[in-house]
Formats: sequence, C-alpha cells, structure tokens
Amino acid sequence: MPLRYLVTGCAGFIAARTVERLLDEGHEVVGLDNLNDAYSPLLKRWRLDRLRAQPNFQFHAIDLSDVGQLAEFGGTHRPSEPYAAVLHLAARSGVRASVANPQAYLATNVVGTQNMLDFCRDQRVGKLVLASSSSVYGSASRIPYREEADISLPASPYAASKVGAEVLSHAAHVVHGLDVSVLRFFTVYGPAGRPDMSVYRFMRAIDSGQPLTVYGDGSQSRDFTFVDDIASGVLAALRPVGYRTFNLGGDAPSSVRELIQQLEKILGKPAQVIHEAPHPADVPATWACIDRARRELDWAPKVTIDEGLQQTFAWYQQERDWAKAIEN
Repeated sequence: MPLRYLVTGCAGFIAARTVERLLDEGHEVVGLDNLNDAYSPLLKRWRLDRLRAQPNFQFHAIDLSDVGQLAEFGGTHRPSEPYAAVLHLAARSGVRASVANPQAYLATNVVGTQNMLDFCRDQRVGKLVLASSSSVYGSASRIPYREEADISLPASPYAASKVGAEVLSHAAHVVHGLDVSVLRFFTVYGPAGRPDMSVYRFMRAIDSGQPLTVYGDGSQSRDFTFVDDIASGVLAALRPVGYRTFNLGGDAPSSVRELIQQLEKILGKPAQVIHEAPHPADVPATWACIDRARRELDWAPKVTIDEGLQQTFAWYQQERDWAKAIEN
C-alpha cells in the first residue's frame, strides 16, 4: 500500500538515494532541505532536480534549526493522516570541518534533531529513522565497533553532535513513546557522492592528473559502504523496533593506500600522492560489526568495494562535464 513519508536532507547523498527507492516503490515523499553550502550546492541541486521530476515528490526549502520555519511548514502542510514515518537524514557531516566550525554542527545536528522530534510529536508521527555516524565510537572503541560500545567520549565536535542527536531521540522514545531506529553509517560512497569524501576527491584527482592529499601514511582504514546498500538499510529500519541502534557498514575495511591502488587500476592512471600530518580528529580505523542489522533487520551489504568504485567512476565519466567543477 502506498504510504506518505517525510525525508529531511532530501538533497543529500544518502537521503536522495533513499527517496528514489521510496518513489520507485510507489510511495509519496515530502522532502525538506535548506541546500546549504557545507559542500557544493551544485551537486545537491543535481540530485534534487532528479527527484523533482517525479510526480509523487514534493520539496520544501526548510532550515530545520529554525523552529519558526518548521512550525510554519507543519501548520500549513499538515497531512490528513500522519506521515508513516519521518526519515531524519539531514545532517552537517565531516569530522575535520567540525573542528573549524562546531557551532554549525550543533545547530543542524542537535538543535535540528530536537526540532524534528518536536515535529513528530506535533504531527502524531509514531516512527523516526535517525541518521547517525560511525564517528560516535571515537578512537577508544575496539574494532569491529559494536552498538553497545561506550560513546561518551567523542573525538570531534561532529561526533559529539551525533551523540547528542542519539541521546535526544532516546529521550523522545522514553517520554513520548516515539519508535526510533538509529542508524550509524560507515564511510558511505557511490555515484553523486559527497565531494569532500576520499573516494570522490581521489577519483577526481587521479582522473585529472592532479596531486591528491593523504593525511597520514595511508595505513588508516575505513569500512567503505556503497550508497545503495545504505538506502536498503534505511528502508529496512522502518519496521517497529522500540528504540534500537544499528551499524550499517560494508564489513570489509580497506586502507586508504588500498583504496588509491584500486582507483588507479579502475581509472588506468597513476596517483600523485602528497602526504600530510594526520588530523587529530581522525581515527586510525573503522569497522562495523553488523550482526545486529543482519539478525534484526535482515540486512547485509551486497556491493563489494570494487563493484561500487566501478559504478562510482561510471557515473563520474557520464557527468564529468559539469561534475569536474564541483568544489570539495
């Protein structure tokens, strides 16, 4: 049966792919986004234009940290029946950038999340899916990361803001009975991915013959996860869970050095690597234990990193004429 969903951050990387999946399944989607300049709005508008071409999609330009804007939207666009769920995928992302501008991360990830929790109560929404991050584990957690690990010592303002969002959503569950699925994403990549992430940056640099910067010696590893797998996990998390946290990761970490080697092979060009000192907010490794997601969501990643990188570069080749102008 077709349902009606509200998706925040709809022009973002993960959210846009999730909206596409919902629309493909015949559902209606109302999307919210402020199209900020945390990274190139050119890429966000490309994603949004594709969504706006779909008849069951509605877009509203809303800054979730502005309670007045959100209240006005809720008052003038209240559906006859409550949304089947709110997928709160809007976030200010990026560990290093959060060190330079922590206030922006608190506004979007903490204040914006509380505003959406209040919106759910006002609109009688019973289900929330919350985007979180592997960054909440910090550098003290053992790998592979498990959901029950202590996350009380985040290593960056970004991580702290995501911990704050999780804690607030738990309070809404306890006090108001909101059903919440918290999803901790691990290094998501794929077509139309964020330009500040390593896959996009390295791919564009190698393709154009420009040097690429690696912070550290390249031995640090990440649990790269393809965006289609993440979107599948988001949809799987729509089921009732009470309050539950799930890791969504590729479960097969690769080092930065290995990533560069794979991209060199796919592009058929050598990389010019410049090494700089490691950033203090970066962790040496991430790796998701996905046992809980396998067991309770019947979810597991399907796309290998080689397949995912091939698809990502195929998209870049097709869109290169405009995509090469995107700034990190």
